[in-house]
Amino acid sequence: MALQQKKALSKTSKVRPSTGSAASTPQSQCLPSEIEVKYKMAECYTMLKQDKDAIAVLDGIPSRQRTPKINMMLASLYKKTGQERSSVTSYKEVLRQCPLALDAILGLLSLSVKGAEVASLTMNVIQSIPNLDWLSVWIKAYAFVHTGDNTRAINTICSLEKKSLLRDNVDILGSLADLYFRAGDNKNAILKFEQAQMLDPYLIKGMDVYGYLLAREGRLEDVENLGCRLFNISDQHAEPWVVSGCHSFYSKRYSRALYLGAKAIQLNSNSVQALLLKGAALRNMGRVQEAIIHIHAIYGLQKPSDLSFKGG
Repeated sequence: MALQQKKALSKTSKVRPSTGSAASTPQSQCLPSEIEVKYKMAECYTMLKQDKDAIAVLDGIPSRQRTPKINMMLASLYKKTGQERSSVTSYKEVLRQCPLALDAILGLLSLSVKGAEVASLTMNVIQSIPNLDWLSVWIKAYAFVHTGDNTRAINTICSLEKKSLLRDNVDILGSLADLYFRAGDNKNAILKFEQAQMLDPYLIKGMDVYGYLLAREGRLEDVENLGCRLFNISDQHAEPWVVSGCHSFYSKRYSRALYLGAKAIQLNSNSVQALLLKGAALRNMGRVQEAIIHIHAIYGLQKPSDLSFKGG
């Protein structure tokens, strides 16, 4: 569709009105701008996993004409392809245009930009808009998250959760659940995941970890129900497949768990839980060398809190 729009745009751009006051044709009025077409083309390339082509299209847009969503996509693509300096530059440009872009803040923190530097990019807006005092604490909390200081991250996020503006915030609860999981506090991790999904029945993010924890507790019926709920929301995310895979793994159906883990990896090759699931299934099937390859792949993504599925 984006390519068709580009062709149509090229044709109409060649047509010039006879006078400067001539009205635009209905066709030209309906056409999106060339920049929007390029953005849509880049989206298509990313869906086809052709990230370098997507970057090439967006790089063709002059810097001054790049909107925040274009810079955000560029930052994400640069990060995926290992171009960290360019990614940092693009994230900072997003914050220059939109100082409250939380995803851009998280992007910078994930690239090891110091929390103080990130906070300085938002300082003016924090001081000029009322009730934004929580943002500097939020940045501090996620700076701890990305440096692996789980204890200080938990304490700081808990202080945020107590503030009335962020009480019962699903993202905050999900982050706390993940941090408790990394710290080995599975009881509190399960509790926070339960609170988050009660507040948002359509929540998918983090549910793969939740399913894994439930399976380890032997709550296989709950895992099965969770998997069914997630599949009813979307089967185009890795999480439903991982949850169902956990159910199969802890039911000792390792071939089935292997298939479900592989399916999850197809949807998200960076899913730590999917790689762990597939690696554990391979290990229990006696295919140890293949399992080691999958476990090693995780170290390129993040340091996982638990490098093996227990049980089985």
